[in-house]
Amino acid sequence: MILRAVLALILPFASPVLAEGFLLQPPIDCDLSGEGCYIQQYMDRDPGPGVTDYSCAGLSYDGHKGTDFAVPTLARMRAGVRVIASASGVVAGVRDGMPDTGFSPETEALIEGRECGNGVLVRHDDGWETQYCHMRQGSVTVSNGQRVTQGEMLGLVGQSGRAQFPHVHLSVRKDGVKIDPFDPDGTLTCATPGDSTLWADAPAYQPGGLIDVGLAAQVPEYSQVKAGTAARIALAADAPAVVVYGFLFGAQKGDILRLSIEGPEGTVIAQDVEIQRRQAQAFRAVGKTRRRGHWAVGIYDGYATLLRDGTVIDRMQTKAVVQ
Repeated sequence: MILRAVLALILPFASPVLAEGFLLQPPIDCDLSGEGCYIQQYMDRDPGPGVTDYSCAGLSYDGHKGTDFAVPTLARMRAGVRVIASASGVVAGVRDGMPDTGFSPETEALIEGRECGNGVLVRHDDGWETQYCHMRQGSVTVSNGQRVTQGEMLGLVGQSGRAQFPHVHLSVRKDGVKIDPFDPDGTLTCATPGDSTLWADAPAYQPGGLIDVGLAAQVPEYSQVKAGTAARIALAADAPAVVVYGFLFGAQKGDILRLSIEGPEGTVIAQDVEIQRRQAQAFRAVGKTRRRGHWAVGIYDGYATLLRDGTVIDRMQTKAVVQ
């Protein structure tokens, strides 16, 4: 069982403006408030080689022209998370059939010209369009010319096309021009937060955070962490080690990941790990090896806390039983 406390940086928003009658809801049928799903990356607002999201932070990458709504692991993707229409309109384009292999040097040539992967394009009134990318193979439920209503299922979250993690990439366009739904009128500056939004209920800004936390008998492979198969809910008393790991997103250089394990006999390990470079996703682990005897039988709690400039921005905890 995992418990989580999210400390979101909520930016001020005025009432939605710019597009009367055109208001969006998130394109994913999943809780974005701290359980289940999260926004991995925002639209890059820096016209040059730098990176700036709408909050003047760096939760994006150079040239990113959409918003990525992510699920935490491949296991969650395979369980099925619905992609839904952000606004009512008419389906104007569909692609399905691409595998959920994700992006790598080995797949780059195969996806050239099809970076969106499996996806849906929806046209709305007054020149607005929304596009949904990286959907799961075989999951698209709509067809060209079909009218869809806001919240209607379009398919499932996947990892097709140029995708390095399971998510749906939402692009918003007005008369062919890409628009940031968090600042559609383009007035945002670092000194003056934007006073417009296309969201009917704008998602709170989370500047980075924890995707998952788990306990294991050894440091897991990163592929296991991303797949959601690394954590154990039960450990043997003669396990070679007890390890806690944290899987995080939006990591910035200088961030501190505080990891600890508490067992029946007190603190097993507590350690701060400094993040050395900016990373879209990363995981870190600490643990203690068994030198003699057995681990005390009982409940072990694992804790992960992410700090930035001394401020807690996210924390999660989990537990396992040693028997």
